[in-house]
Amino acid sequence: MTSADVAVAVSGLTKRFGDHAAVDDISFEVRRGEVFGFVGPNGCGKTTTIRMLCGILEPTAGTGYVLGRDCWRQAAEVKLLIGYMSQRFALYDELTVDENLSFYGKVYGLSDEAVGHRTTEFAERMGLARIRGSQAGAIGSGLRQRLALGCSILHQPPVVFLDEPTSSVDPEARRGFWDLIYALAADGASILVTTHNMDEAEYCHRLALMHEGRLVAVGTPDSLRACIGGVALEFAAMPLSVAADTLAVLPGVPPPTVLADTIHVYVPPTLSEEFVLDRLARAGVSFGNVVRTLPTLDDVFAVLLS
Repeated sequence: MTSADVAVAVSGLTKRFGDHAAVDDISFEVRRGEVFGFVGPNGCGKTTTIRMLCGILEPTAGTGYVLGRDCWRQAAEVKLLIGYMSQRFALYDELTVDENLSFYGKVYGLSDEAVGHRTTEFAERMGLARIRGSQAGAIGSGLRQRLALGCSILHQPPVVFLDEPTSSVDPEARRGFWDLIYALAADGASILVTTHNMDEAEYCHRLALMHEGRLVAVGTPDSLRACIGGVALEFAAMPLSVAADTLAVLPGVPPPTVLADTIHVYVPPTLSEEFVLDRLARAGVSFGNVVRTLPTLDDVFAVLLS
């Protein structure tokens, strides 16, 4: 991969607050036209990283470049090249959808003609055409997120940072929002999106898994699964508590996931499926049809941390 293929390049990036390393010596690259997921629990350093890449926070050490510009030393240039949708993106509730889009267009320095054209274009593109005259404070959370995205990319930036963009929307709205993200990438934009939701992380082309300020692994969802090997089993079990306790003490097996009366458990390459099921039977657990499936990204994260 050449430098021309790289939209965001991070090397040894570090941010300390006193003795606490919020971001600790991380390195990764985001390719042009790629949806790159920055994944990890709340408080692991995802937002701090984005704020450094947007030129808002000065790094303690290391470098971050956006399209060849240093994120701190050339912050003014970087800010013209990016769109940034924060977790609490500032929409003006008393303004209409159109007025919010127009306001941000003028903030970005667009001409009146460009603002008018793009307001119409983006209202249509974001699925907001029918509510252009509605006040932002009167529309639902899913539509507000679409409006926030439209406002943050009205100037058509080549690089877009989205910080937990779907944390407050329902599953249907989330899926629709990801369709918009894919459309932006298909148009050539590079997208760096943070999430703590492992199911949502599956939508990304590549992922960086982050924990306590450090990168745990970087790769595609499939390559990350391949790096841990093993298999996942899903089955109904009774009693659930005994099944979960039995599985939790097996070597190399992370805590199982329980949903209703079904258990999901990752089985590492060092154990056989027969061994695991035999242990459950010996503990007095009865279980139904066992479905063999791929490990989830939650499994990957748990295994890599252990």
